Amino acid sequence: MKKAQAAELYLRLAELNPEPKGELEWTSPYTLLVAVALSAQATDVSVNIATRQLFKVADTPETMLALGDQGIREHITTIGLFNTKAKNLVMMATQLIERHGGEVPADRDALEQLAGVGRKTANVVLNIAFGMPTIAVDTHVFRVANRTGLAPGKTPLDVERKLAKVTPAEYLLHAHHWLILHGRYICKARAPECWRCPIVELCRYRDKRLVPPKSRSAGSAAPAP
Repeated sequence: MKKAQAAELYLRLAELNPEPKGELEWTSPYTLLVAVALSAQATDVSVNIATRQLFKVADTPETMLALGDQGIREHITTIGLFNTKAKNLVMMATQLIERHGGEVPADRDALEQLAGVGRKTANVVLNIAFGMPTIAVDTHVFRVANRTGLAPGKTPLDVERKLAKVTPAEYLLHAHHWLILHGRYICKARAPECWRCPIVELCRYRDKRLVPPKSRSAGSAAPAP
């Protein structure tokens, strides 16, 4: 997609949601880092339910380390891969204390050296906690970028680099939030709701669903048991 089209795409999303926010709950760069790390292969809703209790007892690297493997697991058993994630949180807390004085570094390379932190997690933390214009490519952003033709790529890194090039500077800070929310609520994986999409004319998706599915009328007979 050309920059002019990309600018129009972002303009439409921005008009509907001028100040988009992530849906994970957090109170500090550290709790954000933990929440994003836990969100891998889990929904934001499930992570928020778990961290509301976890952060009451451990909201710093020091208190997380004191809680330990078993204590962390007890709070996150409803989240996928909870055993591995509990171990990572203990290791991450140790690394933050030993390498960064217990503070979350505002540096991508340093973040990616922490246990359980990849490029996407680092980009989210840099963007939300530190206000940097990074673009985190999750499954929703990857799908929207490819499906619309905004920034097609075979890997998340390909998409991230193309998005960085095609996204006008004034939209970079919020770009990944707009795309995530668009993918989560409108441009869904199995059934995109094109009939209510604000960027449908700009989208290159061939199989657009321009008419909503028919709902059962109020007077229709109920199915037989």
